[in-house]
Amino acid sequence: MYLGIDIGSSSSKVAILSEKKELAAISIINLGTGTDAPAKAMEEAFTRAGITRDDIDYTVATGYGRITFEAADRQITEITCHAKGVAWLSEGARTIVDIGGQDAKVIRLNSRGQVENFVMNEKCAAGTGRFLEVMARVLGCRLDELSDLADQSTKEVAISSVCTVFAESEVISRLAVGEKIADVARGAHVSIARRVAGLCSRVGCEPEVVMTGGVALNANVVDALSRELGCLVEVVPHCQAAGAIGAAIFAWEAGTKEKGK
Repeated sequence: MYLGIDIGSSSSKVAILSEKKELAAISIINLGTGTDAPAKAMEEAFTRAGITRDDIDYTVATGYGRITFEAADRQITEITCHAKGVAWLSEGARTIVDIGGQDAKVIRLNSRGQVENFVMNEKCAAGTGRFLEVMARVLGCRLDELSDLADQSTKEVAISSVCTVFAESEVISRLAVGEKIADVARGAHVSIARRVAGLCSRVGCEPEVVMTGGVALNANVVDALSRELGCLVEVVPHCQAAGAIGAAIFAWEAGTKEKGK
């Protein structure tokens, strides 16, 4: 069995592949580096796969916290692992939009699923899951309710601030003058979509566009991004675990190669 672990700033994802390169288990815990979440995510994945740690032949770590994860046989960058995972999940993918808790990245792939270009926004929380967390708190709803809330909107209330701190103040001001919560939620989603579309233009966005990361679970954001890009944005199964799956594929390749020697 082969394990990939993606340790982010706000979540830990584990994927396990079998000898036949079949997905045996996925585990996601919404805590990241500096916590015990990576260990918990692995134990949860072991239980779901019906195996123990001793059954793992090779482990690859990726993500923000990969350097501090001592149980890995190899560490690979998140850009490379995301490309590998998405190419496996969606053979025709050419552009990956990954929006995590603290950063957003866009990766362009060639016809062989290899990285041609990429850009990251990691210095500002605007256009990330953190931005949506702040918006949900200000709007008085749960994070997983934002999409349905925005679907009830009858107009878009523009959120012009690109900084999360200023956007929070802007949203409060919009609500104070009587704008509807649903309309403000929609405006927040469009704000993210436009910011990410700007990243896409920098790498030369090409269809098929695949979205990964926790924000991909927000259907209203996905629709807004589709409109901004002028093409359908696909959300693949296990969208949150694409990096872990890519890491597991690298582990499978390395482990089976060693066995073949």
